[in-house]
Amino acid sequence: MKLLLVEDDPSMQAALQRALGRRSIDITPCTDGAQALATWRATSPDVVLLDLTLPGLDGLHVLEQARQAGLATPVLILTARGTVGDRIIGLNTGADDYLAKPFDLDELEARLRALHRRRLSTGASTLSYTVGPLRYDRDSGAIYHGAEVLELTPRELALLQALMAKPGHAVSKERLFELVFPGEADVQYEAVEVVVYRLRKKLAATGVKLVTLRGLGYLLKAEA
Repeated sequence: MKLLLVEDDPSMQAALQRALGRRSIDITPCTDGAQALATWRATSPDVVLLDLTLPGLDGLHVLEQARQAGLATPVLILTARGTVGDRIIGLNTGADDYLAKPFDLDELEARLRALHRRRLSTGASTLSYTVGPLRYDRDSGAIYHGAEVLELTPRELALLQALMAKPGHAVSKERLFELVFPGEADVQYEAVEVVVYRLRKKLAATGVKLVTLRGLGYLLKAEA
């Protein structure tokens, strides 16, 4: 597993490198937000371990910009901010998991490997999907219109990825809800419709339509 470790505390970074390195994890360390984004794009890690309190660009902004850029790598937030509110903000921004300091090293490793397995299980042999002029690169998580990356919010990206992974097939609203709003029990199913509406507007000039199939869900269709 290739891990991007974003942690500005030298002692914490060194301890994690030693401990996780002994467990056959290949670690690339970063100490600030801007460096983390550049390294993330350049190295395509399997998992990102991200501290929130960083110099310059904080962890939430790093995560937000990464998701907007189409970087879909699983992210585990590791931080001293342990309140429920902070956890919700992190997950809503696009994190996949959250672990507050202090933590147990065995639990950290287990969570990292679970995220890695999830990535492997969803990374089928097909590395990209196309619908008309749109292309979903599963390796990077980005969706392209021609040579340009579509600028999407994390929720729009998650919904479009789900539809492009099932070309020609409808995806139910319930399944989309699970993918777009994971673990958010207080959000209504109708919230999917809001994301669909916004995504339709962004797809209007791409030659691809987001079609509603009553009783079945949604699918993507290339315009003739």
